[in-house]
Amino acid sequence: MRLFASLILMFGAACSSAAVIVPSAPDLDAKAYILMDAQSGDILVEHNADEKLPPASLTKMLTSYIAAHELEQGNVTDDTLVPISVKAWRKGGSKMFVREGTEVPLIDLLRGIIIQSGNDASVAVAEYFAGSEDAFAEWMNQYAQQMGMTNSHFVNATGWPADDHYSTAHDIATLALHIINDHPDYYGLYSEKYFEYNDIRQPNRNKLLWRDPSVDGLKTGHTDAAGFCLAASAVRDDMRLIAVVMGTRSDAARAQETQKLLAYGFRYYQTHKLYSASDVLEQRKVWLGEQDQVQLGLQEDLFLTIPRGTVGDLDVELQTNEYLEAPIAAGETIGTLAVKKDGELIAERPLIAVNAVEEAGFFGRLMGQIQLFFARLLG
Repeated sequence: MRLFASLILMFGAACSSAAVIVPSAPDLDAKAYILMDAQSGDILVEHNADEKLPPASLTKMLTSYIAAHELEQGNVTDDTLVPISVKAWRKGGSKMFVREGTEVPLIDLLRGIIIQSGNDASVAVAEYFAGSEDAFAEWMNQYAQQMGMTNSHFVNATGWPADDHYSTAHDIATLALHIINDHPDYYGLYSEKYFEYNDIRQPNRNKLLWRDPSVDGLKTGHTDAAGFCLAASAVRDDMRLIAVVMGTRSDAARAQETQKLLAYGFRYYQTHKLYSASDVLEQRKVWLGEQDQVQLGLQEDLFLTIPRGTVGDLDVELQTNEYLEAPIAAGETIGTLAVKKDGELIAERPLIAVNAVEEAGFFGRLMGQIQLFFARLLG
Protein backbone atom coordinates (compact mmCIF):
# COMPACT_ATOMS: atom_id res chain seq x y z
CA MET A 1 0.00 0.00 0.00
CA ARG A 2 1.35 3.44 -0.90
CA LEU A 3 0.61 6.90 0.39
CA PHE A 4 0.28 9.71 -2.18
CA ALA A 5 0.78 13.36 -1.27
CA SER A 6 0.05 15.99 -3.90
CA LEU A 7 1.22 19.59 -3.70
CA ILE A 8 -0.02 22.24 -6.16
CA LEU A 9 2.95 24.50 -6.97
CA MET A 10 1.97 28.08 -7.77
CA PHE A 11 5.35 29.82 -7.29
CA GLY A 12 3.57 33.17 -7.02
CA ALA A 13 2.14 32.89 -10.53
CA ALA A 14 -1.51 33.63 -11.09
CA CYS A 15 -3.32 30.77 -12.81
CA SER A 16 -4.98 31.89 -16.01
CA SER A 17 -7.93 30.24 -17.65
CA ALA A 18 -6.35 30.89 -21.05
CA ALA A 19 -4.29 27.96 -22.29
CA VAL A 20 -0.70 28.62 -23.30
CA ILE A 21 -0.30 27.83 -26.99
CA VAL A 22 3.13 26.79 -28.26
CA PRO A 23 3.41 26.72 -32.05
CA SER A 24 4.98 23.84 -33.92
CA ALA A 25 8.75 23.85 -34.15
CA PRO A 26 10.32 25.22 -37.34
CA ASP A 27 10.95 22.73 -40.13
CA LEU A 28 14.65 23.03 -40.98
CA ASP A 29 16.40 22.37 -44.27
CA ALA A 30 18.78 19.83 -42.75
CA LYS A 31 19.22 16.07 -42.61
CA ALA A 32 19.02 15.97 -38.81
CA TYR A 33 18.78 18.38 -35.91
CA ILE A 34 18.07 18.65 -32.20
CA LEU A 35 17.44 21.36 -29.59
CA MET A 36 18.24 20.50 -25.97
CA ASP A 37 17.99 22.37 -22.67
CA ALA A 38 21.44 22.11 -21.11
CA GLN A 39 20.20 22.24 -17.51
CA SER A 40 17.25 19.86 -17.61
CA GLY A 41 18.46 17.71 -20.49
CA ASP A 42 14.97 17.95 -22.02
CA ILE A 43 14.74 17.78 -25.80
CA LEU A 44 12.56 20.55 -27.21
CA VAL A 45 12.90 19.78 -30.92
CA GLU A 46 14.31 16.82 -32.83
CA HIS A 47 14.30 15.46 -36.37
CA ASN A 48 16.24 12.33 -37.34
CA ALA A 49 18.25 13.03 -34.19
CA ASP A 50 19.42 9.41 -33.85
CA GLU A 51 20.25 8.87 -37.53
CA LYS A 52 23.90 7.90 -38.00
CA LEU A 53 25.59 10.51 -40.18
CA PRO A 54 29.17 11.59 -40.96
CA PRO A 55 29.97 14.27 -38.37
CA ALA A 56 32.85 15.94 -40.23
CA SER A 57 34.79 18.29 -37.94
CA LEU A 58 32.21 18.03 -35.16
CA THR A 59 34.44 15.03 -34.39
CA LYS A 60 37.03 17.47 -33.09
CA MET A 61 34.74 18.29 -30.18
CA LEU A 62 35.61 14.89 -28.72
CA THR A 63 39.31 15.33 -29.54
CA SER A 64 39.35 18.64 -27.70
CA TYR A 65 37.28 17.19 -24.84
CA ILE A 66 39.89 14.50 -24.20
CA ALA A 67 42.73 17.03 -24.29
CA ALA A 68 40.87 19.32 -21.86
CA HIS A 69 40.18 16.33 -19.61
CA GLU A 70 43.89 15.50 -19.47
CA LEU A 71 44.59 19.12 -18.61
CA GLU A 72 41.97 19.18 -15.84
CA GLN A 73 43.34 15.93 -14.42
CA GLY A 74 46.78 17.49 -14.16
CA ASN A 75 48.39 14.92 -16.46
CA VAL A 76 49.61 17.76 -18.70
CA THR A 77 49.71 21.55 -18.55
CA ASP A 78 48.88 24.34 -20.98
CA ASP A 79 52.63 24.70 -21.63
CA THR A 80 53.28 21.01 -22.32
CA LEU A 81 55.19 20.82 -25.60
CA VAL A 82 53.72 18.49 -28.22
CA PRO A 83 55.98 17.30 -31.06
CA ILE A 84 54.69 17.71 -34.61
CA SER A 85 55.10 14.63 -36.80
CA VAL A 86 55.33 14.44 -40.58
CA LYS A 87 51.84 12.91 -40.63
CA ALA A 88 50.36 15.83 -38.68
CA TRP A 89 52.20 18.38 -40.82
CA ARG A 90 51.05 16.81 -44.08
CA LYS A 91 47.40 16.32 -43.10
CA GLY A 92 45.13 18.00 -45.62
CA GLY A 93 41.99 20.03 -45.15
CA SER A 94 41.69 22.88 -42.67
CA LYS A 95 44.98 23.63 -40.94
CA MET A 96 46.55 25.42 -38.04
CA PHE A 97 49.80 25.43 -40.08
CA VAL A 98 52.10 23.78 -37.56
CA ARG A 99 55.57 22.80 -38.81
CA GLU A 100 57.02 19.30 -38.84
CA GLY A 101 59.83 18.80 -36.34
CA THR A 102 58.71 21.62 -34.04
CA GLU A 103 57.13 21.44 -30.60
CA VAL A 104 53.93 23.37 -29.91
CA PRO A 105 52.36 24.19 -26.52
CA LEU A 106 49.27 22.09 -25.93
CA ILE A 107 47.05 25.13 -25.31
CA ASP A 108 47.96 26.47 -28.76
CA LEU A 109 47.03 23.16 -30.35
CA LEU A 110 43.76 23.16 -28.44
CA ARG A 111 42.97 26.60 -29.84
CA GLY A 112 44.00 25.38 -33.27
CA ILE A 113 41.52 22.50 -33.02
CA ILE A 114 38.62 24.54 -31.67
CA ILE A 115 38.99 27.90 -33.43
CA GLN A 116 40.80 27.03 -36.66
CA SER A 117 39.47 23.45 -36.96
CA GLY A 118 43.03 22.33 -37.60
CA ASN A 119 43.34 18.76 -38.83
CA ASP A 120 47.10 19.00 -38.29
CA ALA A 121 46.60 20.07 -34.66
CA SER A 122 44.10 17.25 -34.09
CA VAL A 123 46.51 14.59 -35.39
CA ALA A 124 49.35 16.00 -33.31
CA VAL A 125 47.26 15.87 -30.13
CA ALA A 126 46.05 12.34 -30.92
CA GLU A 127 49.59 11.08 -31.49
CA TYR A 128 50.86 12.76 -28.32
CA PHE A 129 48.25 11.23 -26.02
CA ALA A 130 47.87 7.77 -27.57
CA GLY A 131 50.95 7.18 -29.71
CA SER A 132 48.95 7.01 -32.93
CA GLU A 133 45.73 8.39 -34.33
CA ASP A 134 44.25 4.87 -34.57
CA ALA A 135 44.90 4.24 -30.87
CA PHE A 136 43.45 7.64 -30.00
CA ALA A 137 40.28 6.80 -31.93
CA GLU A 138 39.78 3.74 -29.73
CA TRP A 139 40.13 6.02 -26.72
CA MET A 140 37.55 8.35 -28.25
CA ASN A 141 35.09 5.47 -28.53
CA GLN A 142 35.58 4.60 -24.87
CA TYR A 143 34.83 8.19 -23.87
CA ALA A 144 31.79 8.22 -26.16
CA GLN A 145 30.38 5.10 -24.53
CA GLN A 146 30.88 6.56 -21.05
CA MET A 147 28.95 9.67 -22.10
CA GLY A 148 26.07 7.63 -23.49
CA MET A 149 26.86 8.39 -27.13
CA THR A 150 25.53 4.99 -28.12
CA ASN A 151 25.09 5.73 -31.84
CA SER A 152 28.60 7.03 -32.50
CA HIS A 153 31.81 5.43 -33.70
CA PHE A 154 35.08 7.19 -34.49
CA VAL A 155 38.06 6.02 -36.52
CA ASN A 156 40.07 9.26 -36.54
CA ALA A 157 40.54 12.46 -34.55
CA THR A 158 39.57 14.92 -37.27
CA GLY A 159 36.32 13.82 -38.90
CA TRP A 160 38.15 13.09 -42.14
CA PRO A 161 35.80 10.97 -44.31
CA ALA A 162 36.16 7.29 -43.47
CA ASP A 163 34.06 4.15 -43.43
CA ASP A 164 32.49 3.36 -40.05
CA HIS A 165 33.01 6.92 -38.78
CA TYR A 166 29.65 8.32 -37.72
CA SER A 167 27.64 10.09 -35.04
CA THR A 168 24.18 11.60 -34.55
CA ALA A 169 22.73 14.99 -33.72
CA HIS A 170 21.62 13.60 -30.36
CA ASP A 171 25.06 12.25 -29.53
CA ILE A 172 26.78 15.48 -30.54
CA ALA A 173 24.39 17.41 -28.26
CA THR A 174 25.30 15.03 -25.44
CA LEU A 175 28.98 15.66 -26.12
CA ALA A 176 28.38 19.43 -26.12
CA LEU A 177 26.69 19.13 -22.74
CA HIS A 178 29.75 17.36 -21.33
CA ILE A 179 32.12 19.94 -22.81
CA ILE A 180 30.16 22.73 -21.14
CA ASN A 181 29.68 21.05 -17.76
CA ASP A 182 32.83 18.97 -17.31
CA HIS A 183 35.53 21.48 -18.31
CA PRO A 184 34.19 24.99 -17.67
CA ASP A 185 37.71 26.45 -17.46
CA TYR A 186 38.33 25.50 -21.10
CA TYR A 187 34.87 26.04 -22.53
CA GLY A 188 35.68 29.71 -23.07
CA LEU A 189 37.99 28.72 -25.95
CA TYR A 190 34.91 27.92 -28.03
CA SER A 191 33.82 31.57 -27.96
CA GLU A 192 37.13 33.02 -29.17
CA LYS A 193 36.64 34.59 -32.60
CA TYR A 194 40.24 34.56 -33.85
CA PHE A 195 43.49 32.71 -33.30
CA GLU A 196 46.83 33.53 -34.83
CA TYR A 197 49.61 30.98 -35.17
CA ASN A 198 52.69 30.98 -37.36
CA ASP A 199 51.80 34.57 -38.42
CA ILE A 200 48.51 33.31 -39.88
CA ARG A 201 45.35 34.75 -38.31
CA GLN A 202 42.20 32.72 -38.86
CA PRO A 203 38.60 33.36 -37.77
CA ASN A 204 36.38 30.95 -35.92
CA ARG A 205 34.10 29.30 -38.49
CA ASN A 206 31.06 29.61 -36.22
CA LYS A 207 29.32 32.64 -37.77
CA LEU A 208 26.85 32.85 -34.87
CA LEU A 209 29.62 34.20 -32.62
CA TRP A 210 29.36 37.43 -34.64
CA ARG A 211 25.59 37.44 -35.19
CA ASP A 212 24.23 36.53 -31.78
CA PRO A 213 25.89 37.75 -28.55
CA SER A 214 24.18 35.00 -26.57
CA VAL A 215 26.06 32.28 -28.51
CA ASP A 216 29.32 31.19 -26.84
CA GLY A 217 30.29 28.02 -28.78
CA LEU A 218 30.77 25.32 -30.06
CA LYS A 219 31.97 23.91 -33.45
CA THR A 220 31.40 23.70 -37.18
CA GLY A 221 32.00 20.85 -39.60
CA HIS A 222 31.92 20.25 -43.33
CA THR A 223 32.70 17.55 -45.86
CA ASP A 224 31.00 16.67 -49.12
CA ALA A 225 29.37 13.64 -47.48
CA ALA A 226 28.37 15.39 -44.25
CA GLY A 227 27.22 18.68 -45.71
CA PHE A 228 27.52 21.74 -43.49
CA CYS A 229 27.10 21.04 -39.75
CA LEU A 230 27.01 23.19 -36.64
CA ALA A 231 26.79 22.56 -32.92
CA ALA A 232 25.99 25.77 -31.05
CA SER A 233 25.16 26.79 -27.51
CA ALA A 234 23.64 30.02 -26.23
CA VAL A 235 22.56 31.52 -22.91
CA ARG A 236 19.70 33.97 -22.37
CA ASP A 237 18.14 34.84 -19.00
CA ASP A 238 19.84 31.92 -17.21
CA MET A 239 18.59 29.46 -19.82
CA ARG A 240 21.20 27.56 -21.86
CA LEU A 241 20.22 25.76 -25.04
CA ILE A 242 22.26 23.43 -27.22
CA ALA A 243 21.40 23.16 -30.92
CA VAL A 244 22.94 20.69 -33.37
CA VAL A 245 22.22 20.88 -37.09
CA MET A 246 23.69 18.33 -39.53
CA GLY A 247 23.60 18.12 -43.29
CA THR A 248 22.65 21.61 -44.44
CA ARG A 249 23.43 22.99 -47.89
CA SER A 250 25.89 25.79 -47.13
CA ASP A 251 27.89 27.68 -44.54
CA ALA A 252 25.20 30.37 -44.44
CA ALA A 253 22.41 27.78 -44.17
CA ARG A 254 23.86 25.99 -41.13
CA ALA A 255 24.02 29.29 -39.25
CA GLN A 256 20.55 30.35 -40.36
CA GLU A 257 18.91 27.02 -39.50
CA THR A 258 20.61 26.89 -36.12
CA GLN A 259 19.38 30.40 -35.37
CA LYS A 260 15.82 29.26 -36.07
CA LEU A 261 16.12 26.49 -33.46
CA LEU A 262 17.61 28.74 -30.80
CA ALA A 263 15.07 31.52 -31.40
CA TYR A 264 12.19 29.04 -31.10
CA GLY A 265 13.47 27.55 -27.85
CA PHE A 266 14.15 30.86 -26.14
CA ARG A 267 10.88 32.40 -27.31
CA TYR A 268 8.48 29.70 -26.19
CA TYR A 269 10.19 27.80 -23.36
CA GLN A 270 11.81 28.48 -20.02
CA THR A 271 14.06 26.53 -17.70
CA HIS A 272 12.56 26.33 -14.22
CA LYS A 273 14.48 25.12 -11.18
CA LEU A 274 11.81 23.31 -9.21
CA TYR A 275 13.95 22.09 -6.30
CA SER A 276 17.54 22.11 -5.13
CA ALA A 277 19.22 18.97 -3.88
CA SER A 278 19.52 20.63 -0.45
CA ASP A 279 15.77 21.27 -0.13
CA VAL A 280 13.73 19.36 2.45
CA LEU A 281 10.49 18.70 0.62
CA GLU A 282 8.51 17.08 3.42
CA GLN A 283 8.77 14.99 6.60
CA ARG A 284 7.23 11.55 6.96
CA LYS A 285 6.54 9.41 10.01
CA VAL A 286 8.94 6.52 10.63
CA TRP A 287 8.13 3.47 12.74
CA LEU A 288 10.50 1.40 14.91
CA GLY A 289 13.22 4.07 14.95
CA GLU A 290 15.10 6.20 17.43
CA GLN A 291 13.49 9.20 15.69
CA ASP A 292 9.93 9.21 14.42
CA GLN A 293 10.44 11.47 11.38
CA VAL A 294 12.48 11.31 8.18
CA GLN A 295 13.09 14.25 5.86
CA LEU A 296 12.51 13.76 2.14
CA GLY A 297 14.65 15.33 -0.60
CA LEU A 298 16.31 14.80 -3.98
CA GLN A 299 19.76 13.57 -4.91
CA GLU A 300 20.24 16.31 -7.52
CA ASP A 301 18.74 19.68 -8.45
CA LEU A 302 15.55 19.29 -10.45
CA PHE A 303 15.27 21.47 -13.56
CA LEU A 304 12.28 21.39 -15.88
CA THR A 305 11.83 22.87 -19.33
CA ILE A 306 8.26 24.08 -19.69
CA PRO A 307 6.30 26.44 -21.95
CA ARG A 308 6.60 30.03 -20.75
CA GLY A 309 3.83 31.04 -18.37
CA THR A 310 2.93 27.52 -17.18
CA VAL A 311 4.85 27.30 -13.89
CA GLY A 312 1.61 27.57 -11.94
CA ASP A 313 0.17 24.54 -13.74
CA LEU A 314 2.58 22.04 -12.18
CA ASP A 315 1.42 19.39 -9.70
CA VAL A 316 3.87 17.46 -7.53
CA GLU A 317 3.21 14.11 -5.90
CA LEU A 318 5.52 12.70 -3.22
CA GLN A 319 5.02 8.96 -3.10
CA THR A 320 6.37 6.71 -0.33
CA ASN A 321 5.40 3.51 1.42
CA GLU A 322 2.56 4.20 3.82
CA TYR A 323 4.47 2.72 6.75
CA LEU A 324 8.17 3.55 6.69
CA GLU A 325 10.27 1.44 9.04
CA ALA A 326 13.72 2.07 10.51
CA PRO A 327 16.56 1.66 9.90
CA ILE A 328 16.78 4.19 7.08
CA ALA A 329 20.18 5.36 5.79
CA ALA A 330 20.82 8.91 4.67
CA GLY A 331 20.63 8.97 0.89
CA GLU A 332 18.49 5.82 0.73
CA THR A 333 15.73 5.85 -1.88
CA ILE A 334 12.39 5.68 -0.10
CA GLY A 335 9.94 6.93 -2.69
CA THR A 336 9.31 8.85 -5.87
CA LEU A 337 8.69 12.48 -6.77
CA ALA A 338 6.37 12.84 -9.77
CA VAL A 339 5.75 16.13 -11.57
CA LYS A 340 2.61 16.43 -13.68
CA LYS A 341 1.22 19.11 -15.94
CA ASP A 342 -2.43 18.90 -16.93
CA GLY A 343 -2.45 15.34 -15.61
CA GLU A 344 0.49 14.25 -17.79
CA LEU A 345 3.70 13.00 -16.17
CA ILE A 346 6.58 15.24 -17.27
CA ALA A 347 9.29 14.29 -14.74
CA GLU A 348 9.99 11.62 -12.17
CA ARG A 349 12.86 11.43 -9.69
CA PRO A 350 13.81 9.18 -6.74
CA LEU A 351 12.98 10.55 -3.28
CA ILE A 352 15.79 10.04 -0.80
CA ALA A 353 16.11 10.25 2.96
CA VAL A 354 17.91 13.46 3.89
CA ASN A 355 18.65 12.20 7.41
CA ALA A 356 19.39 8.75 8.77
CA VAL A 357 16.96 7.10 11.20
CA GLU A 358 18.57 4.44 13.37
CA GLU A 359 16.67 1.41 14.55
CA ALA A 360 15.25 1.73 18.08
CA GLY A 361 16.45 -0.45 20.96
CA PHE A 362 14.70 -3.68 21.99
CA PHE A 363 11.94 -2.13 24.12
CA GLY A 364 11.41 0.80 21.78
CA ARG A 365 11.10 -1.57 18.83
CA LEU A 366 8.72 -3.82 20.78
CA MET A 367 6.42 -0.90 21.62
CA GLY A 368 6.72 0.36 18.08
CA GLN A 369 5.65 -2.98 16.61
CA ILE A 370 2.55 -2.98 18.82
CA GLN A 371 1.67 0.56 17.73
CA LEU A 372 2.36 -0.29 14.08
CA PHE A 373 0.12 -3.36 14.31
CA PHE A 374 -2.85 -1.30 15.49
CA ALA A 375 -2.10 1.48 12.99
CA ARG A 376 -2.27 -1.01 10.13
CA LEU A 377 -5.33 -2.70 11.63
CA LEU A 378 -7.23 0.56 11.87
CA GLY A 379 -5.97 1.72 8.50
